[in-house]
Amino acid sequence: MKERILRELIENKEGHISGQSLSERLGISRTAVWKYINVLKKQGYEIEAVSNRGYRLLASPDVLTPEEVYPLLKTSMLGRNIIHREGLASTSILAKEIAQKRQEGTVVVAEEQTEGRGRLGRSWYSPRGGGIWASIILKPKLRPDRAYQLTQVAAVAVVKAIGEVTSLPAGIKWPNDIIIKGKKVCGILTEMNAETDIINHIILSIGLNVNANKAEVPDELKDKITFLSSECGLPVSRKNLLAVLLQKIEQGYQIFLQHGFRSAVEDCRRFSVLLGREVLVSQVDRTLRGKAVQITDEGVLLVETSDGRIEVISGDVSVRGTKGYL
Repeated sequence: MKERILRELIENKEGHISGQSLSERLGISRTAVWKYINVLKKQGYEIEAVSNRGYRLLASPDVLTPEEVYPLLKTSMLGRNIIHREGLASTSILAKEIAQKRQEGTVVVAEEQTEGRGRLGRSWYSPRGGGIWASIILKPKLRPDRAYQLTQVAAVAVVKAIGEVTSLPAGIKWPNDIIIKGKKVCGILTEMNAETDIINHIILSIGLNVNANKAEVPDELKDKITFLSSECGLPVSRKNLLAVLLQKIEQGYQIFLQHGFRSAVEDCRRFSVLLGREVLVSQVDRTLRGKAVQITDEGVLLVETSDGRIEVISGDVSVRGTKGYL
């Protein structure tokens, strides 16, 4: 009911709408209308109440509710069904629980994550209102052995979205981290549910740091992560950024399904912060040292080592001899 009242206020933003009118349209009492209006105010909506005239929406907070994001979308599929929560342990947990019954392109977003995580179960700092914490349900007609390429397709989309909204030059630390000035601003986690030859669904989760409260960032992260607002010196609209991000991901995803990974590989190389640099690759059973020399047409990282060129399909990669996150 709160969402319906908000929709009425948004649609009548140029003038006031009376409590009686809202009551009649929605089939609830005027007292109930008043209570829901107060709930919206507590969530950050600036609503003017004038005797004998009614309510008028003056300003909206930067929240990722469907009512705020839908009008901004330019997608045909992604984000057309948004599930918004004030707080979740992790958006990926909920997305996995509902993926089987939900349409492709459904997006789960939360204002805060208490147990956000990245690769290998690492925790992800996800403060309230500080970023885009989202998981996208995808159901591609794709061989399971090609699913890893989607991570890099999404990484390219994130870089392009950041550039369009903020003009900040971001880079990709193969395969799933987005870097600005040597610090991590975004992480991407791709989780697949599949059978031998068919993908049931993929959960593409994105943690993108947007607006920082520097005083609240844990000390152990201050030299490793950054926020878009810190880099551009101004607050960034999360809802606008989410709309652009979903558009870029949808474009890249559709082209990838039609033409394969070669459609994205040149951007992967162009945005790479690793190519030409000495790197350390940590894998489950070994550690490699060498120079990152190329990303292949299949999305594999080639590392020139003392034992020759090694193909790296997965692993943690860091730049040797540097401080900070890289």
